[in-house]
Amino acid sequence: MFDPNEEIIEEEIIAEEQYEEETIDISRVSKTVKGGKRLKFRVLIVAGNGNGLVGVGLGKSDQIPVAIQKAINSAKRDLIKVPLKGKTIPYDVKDKCGSTIVYLTPAVSGTGIIAGGAARKILDKAGIKDVIGKIYGSSNAVNVARATINALKQLDDPVVIAKMRGVTLKQLFGIWWLEDYLWQSWRI
Repeated sequence: MFDPNEEIIEEEIIAEEQYEEETIDISRVSKTVKGGKRLKFRVLIVAGNGNGLVGVGLGKSDQIPVAIQKAINSAKRDLIKVPLKGKTIPYDVKDKCGSTIVYLTPAVSGTGIIAGGAARKILDKAGIKDVIGKIYGSSNAVNVARATINALKQLDDPVVIAKMRGVTLKQLFGIWWLEDYLWQSWRI
């Protein structure tokens, strides 16, 4: 059921929390009009708290600082929560945006972020430390960023998936995963 008070609390928490922003791409775009060309700057920025919240924003303006501020506001407005299993993602996920396909798979501890371009910056700001990513098709920064965010949106907490299916975590993943999950939960 919709509870308006709950949403206000979440917005207050988001406003109070500190986020790190990183620029993914700054590009000059132009529009041809009757009198010539109008030049503007397009900025793509990722914002995240390093603990599962991340967002991507796009801003456009005549001046770079104004475009950066627009992108930061857009990124903070569109934050998503990413479920983490320790320092990695719980399972493989794939998504497409335009002709770009992003494939993310969990990795063992100590692997690091093996991904390129915009995907690496987004995963870092989300707090994911061990993951393997592959980008197929176009490497356009905007499409890679959108596909990465859409892939992270697909992730659900394994506990929620197990309850939805009516099985235990042991049945869902096997005993080795349950022990690892409980160990990671206690360490955090």
